[in-house]
Amino acid sequence: MTTETLLNHLDKVRRMGPGRWSACCPAHEDRHASLAVRELDDGRTLLHCFAGCTVHEVVSAAGVSMSDLFPENLARDTHSVKGERRPFPAADVLRCIAFEALVVLTAGASLLAGQPFTDADRAHLVQAVGRIQAALQAGGLSNG
Repeated sequence: MTTETLLNHLDKVRRMGPGRWSACCPAHEDRHASLAVRELDDGRTLLHCFAGCTVHEVVSAAGVSMSDLFPENLARDTHSVKGERRPFPAADVLRCIAFEALVVLTAGASLLAGQPFTDADRAHLVQAVGRIQAALQAGGLSNG
């Protein structure tokens, strides 16, 4: 399978640059594209959901398998595959952080204005902070 085939299983796919796309994650209810897709020079496809879904959850929800993320020659010989130190470009990580920072800003402004903070507001804030941490980790910028 090629990256293009995977992209055909996803919604709101947007090209972010050569070999890079963003899309809505099929593993959770996603209104804004939180899934980063990257095709490496050797044909491997990398996925990262900034909402926290695992690769296994994403490929299952997309109706593909883990082996579909690797070209046939690499799927048979996994010992020769070299890991990526920072698999997602800083621009993708910053884009995710920028959106989630707006959620945090909105929550802070509401609190400062004395508006009531609901359980749903609290859940959105916790989710935004988690996504910021995931973005930092995906960019290789986190100690955790």
